[in-house]
Amino acid sequence: MDKVNVEQKLSLFSDHWSPKIVAELNGQAVKLVKIAGEFVWHHHDNEDELFYVIKGQLRMEFRDQCVLLNPGEFIVVPRGVEHRPVAEQEVHLILFEPVETLNTGNVSDERTRADLDRI
Repeated sequence: MDKVNVEQKLSLFSDHWSPKIVAELNGQAVKLVKIAGEFVWHHHDNEDELFYVIKGQLRMEFRDQCVLLNPGEFIVVPRGVEHRPVAEQEVHLILFEPVETLNTGNVSDERTRADLDRI
């Protein structure tokens, strides 16, 4: 049972759109990620996703609305809902989702990360 220092873990990497697993519990992964710019529109057929903002401002785009999230705020994107995370400036996030969740969901492109690093 080791504690996790989120800031220390975030200092270990600088790449964007490449989630890192920092813990697992009950089939769920706790992931850290840094993002900048626009991601791909996608959805997850079988998984809900939680996005918790640590630093910066996240704009979560949906086809019918946008939700702005600031540090200390989170959003749960239900399975099947098409979405696109956008960060005008670098954003640091904690993601909470099933271990098998693919970051690009139903889309496969150059940002797809099938095997995540554990830090």
